[in-house]
Amino acid sequence: MYSANPTYRLLIALVLAVVLMALDQRSKWVEPLRYGVGYLTAPVHYLAHLPVDSARWLGRLSETRSNLMESRERLERQVLILEQKVQRLAVLQAENVRLRELLNSSANLDASVLVAEIIGVDPDPNRQELVINKGGQDDVLQGQAVLESQGLIGQVVEAGPLSARVLLITDASHAMSVQVNRNGVRAILAGTGQGSRLRLLYVPDTADIKEGDLLVSTGLGQLYPRGYPVARVSRVSHQSGAAFADIEARPTARLDRVSHVLLVQSMEPVSIPDVAPESPSDEPTPEELPDDE
Repeated sequence: MYSANPTYRLLIALVLAVVLMALDQRSKWVEPLRYGVGYLTAPVHYLAHLPVDSARWLGRLSETRSNLMESRERLERQVLILEQKVQRLAVLQAENVRLRELLNSSANLDASVLVAEIIGVDPDPNRQELVINKGGQDDVLQGQAVLESQGLIGQVVEAGPLSARVLLITDASHAMSVQVNRNGVRAILAGTGQGSRLRLLYVPDTADIKEGDLLVSTGLGQLYPRGYPVARVSRVSHQSGAAFADIEARPTARLDRVSHVLLVQSMEPVSIPDVAPESPSDEPTPEELPDDE
């Protein structure tokens, strides 16, 4: 069977294409034909652009997911920051309350006081000591009394230039003079090495001390201010035939929760009237007068 030469077919296609382009430029009768051919070429164009459109869609999807993940991480960080700020506000509020209590309690002292912050605790379980952020540069001296808004804490045992160590009243080596606020009975209050347990020493079995009695400082020795709460009696035990009662007390100060303390810098001395011994009279007695000759 005779088949046309491919060259002739190409020439015929070129001539037809030129004629159609010329007619399309000079007349409008080709527009319906071009419009109908558009239905046939649309799938071809769609398939030709499918890889590009798919790539763009995947890119937008990946970008959207990345943006969502980034937004989520940013929101999570903001939530953490806001939660931290809320916690910090709660801490500052509690600290403000404690500082107000300290300032109110310092107004009741006949002494000038210095507010200090606790920055450390002795890790040795056999030592009840704290470290505060005030030292020799702030006129902190060894032996100064340290107080909290609810009661006495202890005294400075070592003062460095920028910090000081405070021995708590619960330390086993600590003892001080106290008296029962109800009736004035005096006794020695000693630490036991435990954070919430004190003991009254050598209290006669007949002494009028009851559970719940408030023990206050006597001011003897000028180490602590007089009349400041120290502890409250928690247990009184009487043993048959024993000369002394077994009495325990709990500190009134919040030793396990305190963050700021007061250091007593000066105290009014206890006024004890000096009784001068009677001096012999300068006038001689009749027996001392010389006999008249």
